[in-house]
Formats: sequence, structure tokens, C-alpha cells
Amino acid sequence: MTGAQHPAPCELRPLRSSDLAGVASLDAELFEDEAWGVQAWAELLAGPSRRGWVLVGPDGLAGYALTGTVGDFAELLRLGVRPARRRDGLASRLLDAVVAAALADGAERLLLEVSAGNAAGLGLYRARGFEQIDVRPRYYRDGSDALVLERRLEASERMEP
Repeated sequence: MTGAQHPAPCELRPLRSSDLAGVASLDAELFEDEAWGVQAWAELLAGPSRRGWVLVGPDGLAGYALTGTVGDFAELLRLGVRPARRRDGLASRLLDAVVAAALADGAERLLLEVSAGNAAGLGLYRARGFEQIDVRPRYYRDGSDALVLERRLEASERMEP
């Protein structure tokens, strides 16, 4: 049975310093050699114009996202969802929060990098309106290319409180 058949509810809330150990642990599970440790997460979250979110369900941390905004663009620095919770719509919920925050911060576009080998991630981002604007050859430790994707943001996407 997949999570999509009976997804457990998750609370979406801002990432707190008390979440960092759990986020770093899930990040290590998801990104292995590319994972960020607790200290890196703390430093990134504390950076200027940074925002983070977590999705927490009955079984604990289900997903997370981290962004940064500079001028007219926001960058999705990291997004991850626990494998058992994939296809539950959690990545889309996180992306909705990212887009809303980017718009609130005055961004006109959202950028991200994704491995060319991440078919699921590419499918999600393309379905959500992202287009490839660049490639960084052999960017990741495994030798895969990083695809740089961009999505223009529209004021009509603002979420109502």
C-alpha cells in the first residue's frame, strides 16, 4: 500500500532550530554524499532572507524545504520528502509555501538546481511550470549534471491568509 492511498495528515510549519537534527538526518537519508549536516543547516537557516518549512505527521518529520531570496529572485536551496510519504502531495505543499513566501518577499522568479538523474523531481518541477535555463556539467559528486530550472512568479499566485 502506498502513502497516496491513505495519507496521514501533516502539519506545515516554519523550520525551527529544534528541527535541525531531524532535518539533517532525513537529508542524509535522501541525499547521502550531498547531505548537509546539522551545523550546515543551522548556518544556512540563519542566513539573510532565508526561510524554512517542515511537514510533521504522526510518524514525525515527513518533509522539509529551505529557500533564500535575493533581490528579484528566490532560490529553492533544498526540498526533501521521506520516501514512504512520496506521492502524498507533500512536495507540492512545500512548493506552494515556497512560492507564497517568494512572492511575499518580492521575488519575480524562483530558481533551483536538480540532478539530471532525478526523474521524479524533474517531473514535479516541470509540472509546476519550471523550465531549464542552464546545466552544470558533472556538478554532483556522483558525476551527474545539475539542471538549473526557473519559474516566473505571478502576483495572482499569492495565497490568501
